[in-house]
Amino acid sequence: MNSDSNPVFALALTFATMSLFAVGGANSAIPEMHRVAVDVHHWLTDKQFTDVYAIAQLSPGPNVLIVTLIGYSVAGLPGALVATLAMCVPTAVLALFVSRFLTRSSQARWPGIVQAALVPLSIGLMGASGFILARTSDQTVVAALVTIGAAVLASVTKLNPLWMLVAGGCLGFAGLIG
Repeated sequence: MNSDSNPVFALALTFATMSLFAVGGANSAIPEMHRVAVDVHHWLTDKQFTDVYAIAQLSPGPNVLIVTLIGYSVAGLPGALVATLAMCVPTAVLALFVSRFLTRSSQARWPGIVQAALVPLSIGLMGASGFILARTSDQTVVAALVTIGAAVLASVTKLNPLWMLVAGGCLGFAGLIG
């Protein structure tokens, strides 16, 4: 599904750039990952992207595993390795320099202001991620209603999200969600 002449280079460039804007972690970059992987490069379909996301979330380890799976889908093991390193290394280097700079500026007010400003930005990016995933995976009205119900339930109660996952799995197994 890849039209690039050098998919490994495209993966490296794409995820290295994206990593610098993933404020709040890899999940905050899901909308951009979807746009690039599905709409721009046509590496994956909407369904494949949703499946890759689900597999990455179910697997033990960091949320960045979605990048590894996208890279694997595009170019096998070399793609997985390059995509993962491209997503992790630039951010790690930037975090190192920023943390050293903030440590030196610990007496100033502006680091706290910047950190406080990044909180709503991270929340907004993660909300956009949830919206993209719901839009691509909810193919029926029932599925959309279950997603909305789970979101409302999660935001107004202290119910463990695993119970909502179990309920959704049971509904899917029963054939009520397609």
